[in-house]
Parts: sequence; structure tokens; C-alpha cells
Amino acid sequence: MRELPLVAILRGVKPAEAPAIGEVLVEAGFRLIEVPLNSPQPLDSIAALRRRFPDAVIGAGTVLTAVEVRDVASAGGELVVAPNFDREVVEETVRLGLASLPGILTPTEAFAALKAGAHGLKLFPAELASPAAVKALLAVLPKGTPLIPVGGVGADNMAVWRAAGAAGFGLGSSLYRPGDDAATVRVKATTIVSAWSNPGKPAKA
Repeated sequence: MRELPLVAILRGVKPAEAPAIGEVLVEAGFRLIEVPLNSPQPLDSIAALRRRFPDAVIGAGTVLTAVEVRDVASAGGELVVAPNFDREVVEETVRLGLASLPGILTPTEAFAALKAGAHGLKLFPAELASPAAVKALLAVLPKGTPLIPVGGVGADNMAVWRAAGAAGFGLGSSLYRPGDDAATVRVKATTIVSAWSNPGKPAKA
């Protein structure tokens, strides 16, 4: 998070493709990579990425049960991301020493997730919220709580969310779509990292 608080979401990536896609992401500066569990053979992709990039944080998204948390840990995952807040998922994640990033949309969900031990909060789907919602949530949440919008965020609109206090972002279709090759992802990744590093400049592909 300190180096580059952007999570690359590789929904739909296949194990054979994962290392090459991971290579261009790491070259661009990404250190947080998530493979959603509704991807083809996601645990194989997580294991492959973990072996290839030991200095990156590799994890899983769309983690819905405590059993899945254990599966992710067995594959070498270090990050557990969910679209929702489930107490058992958060508690099992913390128990196993993995980073927990559950999905929330309301203050009630946010406080419950933090009480359960979540390390940060995924504002999802961000399309249903707004930068103003980020500002309002951060005004009442414990100081320093990482709030990461996911959904509809890309190089062209990160700046407004960041100005409201977003600690980082999860990037899905704006960074990777099933079938994208490494060259395509390299261009997208470079554009996104540039937009983060230079928030006052227009994003260029």
C-alpha cells in the first residue's frame, strides 16, 4: 500500500496467462494483485503468481466463506478481498494472518467490519457511492482507516476520489479484461500508474 496503493483485479485470468500478466503489472509498479475466486482455476493462478513474484502481495477476491479463506492461504495468498462483509470470513482471514479487505457500502457495515478485525475497507460497488460518500465515511471512521473504492474507477476519474480521501483503488475492467494479452495490460497499467503518480495531469493511453 505504501509503494502503490492500487490493487490489480484479474477477474477471468487463466493460470497459463497469469505469470505474463503479472510480469507487466509488476514492471509498471503494481505490488498488489488479486485473482477473484470466480476465475478459472483461481488457486492455481494465485500459486503461480506467488512463486513468480515473491515480493508482491498476491491474494484472492470474491472470497465468500471461511473455507475459501483457508484455500487461499494454502495456495500462498496473503490478501483476502470480498464484495461483502461476512464476520466469519474476516475473522478467519485475521486468524490465518492474511490481510482482510471486506466490501462495505454503509457506515453500519464499515464499523462492523472493523470490529471484526478488517485491515481496510473496500467501498463496493463504488458506482453506487460517490467521492462525497468517501469523505463522509472517513469523517466518522477511525482515523487512518484505509478506504478503497472499487467499481467504475479508472485513470480518468481517480483524482476526484483521491481528493475525497480514498486510500487507493481496486482496478478491474479498466486494467484487465478476460482475453487481454500482456501488451494490452502493459499499456493500461502504465496509464493508470501515471494517473496515480500525476493526479493533476490528464490520463493518456
